[in-house]
Amino acid sequence: MRGTDLRGADLRGTDLKYASLRGANLRGANLRGANLGDANLSDANVGGADLGDANLSSADLRGSDLSDANLGSADLSDAKLRGANLGSADLSNARLRGANLIRAYLGGANLIRADLIRAYLSGADLSGADLRSAYLSGSNLKGIDLSGADLGGASMIRANLSLADLIRADLSLANLSSANLSGANLSLADLIRADLSLANLSDANLSGANLSGANLSGANLSGANLSGADLRGTELRGAKVENAQFATNMGISREMKVDLIRRGAVFGDAPGDRAGVLTPY
Repeated sequence: MRGTDLRGADLRGTDLKYASLRGANLRGANLRGANLGDANLSDANVGGADLGDANLSSADLRGSDLSDANLGSADLSDAKLRGANLGSADLSNARLRGANLIRAYLGGANLIRADLIRAYLSGADLSGADLRSAYLSGSNLKGIDLSGADLGGASMIRANLSLADLIRADLSLANLSSANLSGANLSLADLIRADLSLANLSDANLSGANLSGANLSGANLSGANLSGADLRGTELRGAKVENAQFATNMGISREMKVDLIRRGAVFGDAPGDRAGVLTPY
C-alpha cells in the first residue's frame, strides 16, 4: 500500500499489522482502534487523522506528518518517530515507552498523562507542549526544547535533561529527583514545591526561577546561577553550592547566607566577595 491515497478513509478497527504504508496519504482518515503494530508509515501524511486507541507499537513513523492527529490513548511504545511532525497532536494518555522521538516536533502537543518512560527525546521540540502529570522517568531529554511547556506534576525521576531549554516552563510539583539538569536553562521557570533532591544542576541557569517550597536537598548546584531566584521555604540541606551564584533572593536569611558562603557560594551583590551582605527577606 506504499504511496496509496487513503485521505478521509474509514479504517476503524482495521488490521494493518506489518503493512507497508510508506509515503501513503492518510490525512483525515479514521483509524480509530486500528492495528498498525510494526507497520511502515515512514514519510506518510497522517495529519488530522483519528488514531485514538490505535496500536502503533514498534511502527515506523520516521519523518511522518502527524500534526493535529488524535492519538489519545494510542499505543506507540517502541515506535520510531525520529524527525516526525506531531505539532498540536493529541497524545493524552498515550503510551510512548521506549519510543524514538529524537528531533521530533511536538510543539503545542497534548501529552497530559502520557507515558514517556525511557523515551528518546534528544533534540526534540516540545515548546508550549502540555505535559501535565506525564511520565518521563529515565527518559533521554538532552538538549530538548521545553520552553514554556507545562510539566506540572510530571514524573521525571533520573531523566536526562542536560542542556535542555526550560525557560518559563511550569515544573511545579514535578518530581525531578536524581535528574540530570546540568547546563539546563531554567530561568524564570516555575519550580514551586518541585522535588529536585539529588538532582544534578551544575552550571544550570536558575535566574529568576520560583523555587519556593522546592526540595534541593543533596542537589549539585556547583556553578549554578540562582540570582533573583525565589528561595522561600526551599530545602538546601546537603546541597553542593561551590561557586553557585546568589543575589537578591527572597527567602535568604542572614544565618542561611552565612552558611551558604561557608559552603562556597558566591553572592553577586558584592562580586568576588563571599562575605558580601544580602538584604534578608
